[in-house]
Amino acid sequence: MHSEFELISRFLTPASRSTEAGVALGIGDDAALLTPAPGQRLAVSVDTSVADVHFPASAPARAIGHRALAVSLSDLAAMGARARWCLMSLTLPEPDGDWVAAFAEGFHALCRDTDVELAGGDVSRGELAVSVTVMGEVPPGEALTRTGAEPGHHLAVTGVLGGGAGGLAHWQAGERDLSTPLLGRYLLPEPRLSAGMALRGLASAAIDISDGLLADLGHLCQASGLGARLCPESLPLAVGLVDRLGTDPALQAALSGGDDYELLVSLSPDSLEPARQRLAALEVPLTVIGSFTSEPGLQGVDASAPSGWQHFPGERP
Repeated sequence: MHSEFELISRFLTPASRSTEAGVALGIGDDAALLTPAPGQRLAVSVDTSVADVHFPASAPARAIGHRALAVSLSDLAAMGARARWCLMSLTLPEPDGDWVAAFAEGFHALCRDTDVELAGGDVSRGELAVSVTVMGEVPPGEALTRTGAEPGHHLAVTGVLGGGAGGLAHWQAGERDLSTPLLGRYLLPEPRLSAGMALRGLASAAIDISDGLLADLGHLCQASGLGARLCPESLPLAVGLVDRLGTDPALQAALSGGDDYELLVSLSPDSLEPARQRLAALEVPLTVIGSFTSEPGLQGVDASAPSGWQHFPGERP
């Protein structure tokens, strides 16, 4: 049996920290002291992942650790920010050292892959949940936001869609091999941090696709005061999605399934080709799936189609 402080010191404290980490004081005190780069704006976001709401409680602990950090970093990607630091609060039903060790392995591995420093956090008892606060830097005036799209701008998406929903279907059918592409996209998503930074100065608006394409496109349209025309036949579907779900359910998964963590962006006609070239250098596909319109509302899809995930669904305003 491990105490809270033993779990933190043994499993959750980073083994080493580079001199460029910008952490003047990290884990072990009442608060972290961080040193942002001169002249940078600080981008901050927080996400909470709850067992059997955001991920299966029986998923591998290593995957849960990776996923909890990845979904938070995706918000920084959507802002075009360079990820720097994170804070993590872990709630556990029991202080299982083996489980925490595997969880920490997945969390720390993604920290290393994305040059993120875990600067502090907390461990407490309760239902399994992970809350991660991420912090990044972006030059003044260069942050990608949800406002800024204009009529006639292209609506484009990185990567492929529907993989998160397809992976969930795999899991629910009893598949447990995380090397299966769809299941990997669901439990081991990769935040598009490099793509977000590459799109600075080109994308006029951006959002990450966490709740489903239709839901997040709705947020983008609302923030920019526009409508959109979507071309469903242009959606880039994840490999294996049609084989797993069938043609129509695969399209619905891409529209409303969520958990894709790709970037949905607005690009002017002049910015489209430069954006494609920058992302091609990162081996990240960019697909035009529609355009923004001055008329409100969404064209090209059934108005009654499910819009995506909501924690507290209520009446539409």
